[in-house]
Amino acid sequence: MQTYTANEAKTHFGQFLDRVQREPVQVMRHDRVVGVMVNAHDYEAMRVFYANRLQHTLDEAAGAAQRAGLTPAALDALLADES
Repeated sequence: MQTYTANEAKTHFGQFLDRVQREPVQVMRHDRVVGVMVNAHDYEAMRVFYANRLQHTLDEAAGAAQRAGLTPAALDALLADES
């Protein structure tokens, strides 16, 4: 992965954008990574991947709750309990 300093990215922005089309690029400031820029296609693929992973996790949690007997009525009762 190519690395640019924040100043290099700003000064050579066109070259920076061209590089991003080929591979992710790290941006460093004060000797630490402050960001990684990826092209729009890779970003969308990551967004879809993480959204699907979150949905799968939510579905698993809902299934586990249902198997444990947590019905919508039981959940309402738990949320209404102020003790």
